[in-house]
Amino acid sequence: MTVHFQVAEMASGSYWQLAFLRWSMVAIFIWFGIQKFTPYAAAAIAPLIANSPFMRWLGVFGERGEAKIIGTIELTTAAVLILGSVIPVASALGAAMACATFLLTTSFVFSTPGITQKSATGFPIISTLLEQFLLKDIALLAASFALLLASLSP
Repeated sequence: MTVHFQVAEMASGSYWQLAFLRWSMVAIFIWFGIQKFTPYAAAAIAPLIANSPFMRWLGVFGERGEAKIIGTIELTTAAVLILGSVIPVASALGAAMACATFLLTTSFVFSTPGITQKSATGFPIISTLLEQFLLKDIALLAASFALLLASLSP
């Protein structure tokens, strides 16, 4: 089976609404990517990175270095998403990069100590502002996945 790429918003059917997802994700990646170059954001994400089994290796670059690397990746993802509005393969690549980002950030809920607490029944409860902030990435992961699927045509 050969996979062909297409701009997600141009997929057969009524997919023009995906442009809203693409451009809102572009805005999010630019906004958060730029913030990673500030000392405030670098300090805020340091504990998340330090406890992540997937990202702790970035610690060799120091707090500011690891944040700049992540910021650069986020800004690159925004650029590829922008290119994806006209270049089919970039549509799929940008969406895949966004999926990877949101899979990683969602994993922080499970890898960072003290974020999630358990109720008396043992069910996890949303107990911190950080966890509340990270849970939005589940919706962003779904949006990215929708873009990715629409960028692939059988």
